[in-house]
Amino acid sequence: MKKIIFLIIFFFVYNNSYASIKEKIIKNLKITNNLVFNFEQIINGKKQSGKCTIEYPKKIFCSYNLKVKKILVSNGKSLVVKNISSNQIYHYPLKKTPLEILLDKNFLINELRNSKKKNTEDRIYALSIKKENILVDLFFDIDTYNLIGWQTEDIYQNKVITSLFDLKKNQNIDKKMFKLPTIN
Repeated sequence: MKKIIFLIIFFFVYNNSYASIKEKIIKNLKITNNLVFNFEQIINGKKQSGKCTIEYPKKIFCSYNLKVKKILVSNGKSLVVKNISSNQIYHYPLKKTPLEILLDKNFLINELRNSKKKNTEDRIYALSIKKENILVDLFFDIDTYNLIGWQTEDIYQNKVITSLFDLKKNQNIDKKMFKLPTIN
């Protein structure tokens, strides 16, 4: 009988802590207007790094630290990747990319609200979201409730793992950075 009571109490406490983590992540997202962070990205075993600014809803600017400089910009509708060295520009509709999910704070909040219990390992809350043919795994720190990374596939079906570092929220940012680049 004592074992049954212990299991019931343990299950109740575990489920409450899970719910509170999820609610705290939602609360944190609600008060977040923008994020500025450094990132490391691994695509097919190759590391890339840089700095990004996200402004909700659906805007992002990333500058990559590569010999061949490139930037990634979304104005909320389109996504542009520009290779600065060669002046090549690639346009994509945002809704056809995983960033459509990642940059939509309200969608993320709704998905979190409706999510079932997830395993948390190493102080991370994981959330998998599938919308149409796009799958995104999001990772939140269960101590700070901040987004700390994601895993997706790029347009060539390469696995892309992105980790965020030095995250700052609600910074003063220059909104001009979300203007789509053109060929010089």
